[in-house]
Amino acid sequence: METTVLKSFEKWKEFLSNRVKEAEKAGMSEETISNLAYQIGGFLADKIDPQNMEERLLKELWDVADANEQRVIASLMMKWVKQS
Repeated sequence: METTVLKSFEKWKEFLSNRVKEAEKAGMSEETISNLAYQIGGFLADKIDPQNMEERLLKELWDVADANEQRVIASLMMKWVKQS
């Protein structure tokens, strides 16, 4: 049985890294990618039940953060996965 990207945090990081690289190749600016990450982060925090400890931690951080802090979290995630 194959593990989905939401069940495995490593698969999620790899998936996100690939999407960031594709967005950069398509000519999206860092600001646009970061804004998309912020929107996706909000969607995931509101609609998706965390499937592992790492996702639970990110959701809890997101939930206590204000909008500016959430943007920082999203931006840091993008930087982090680009290094993967």
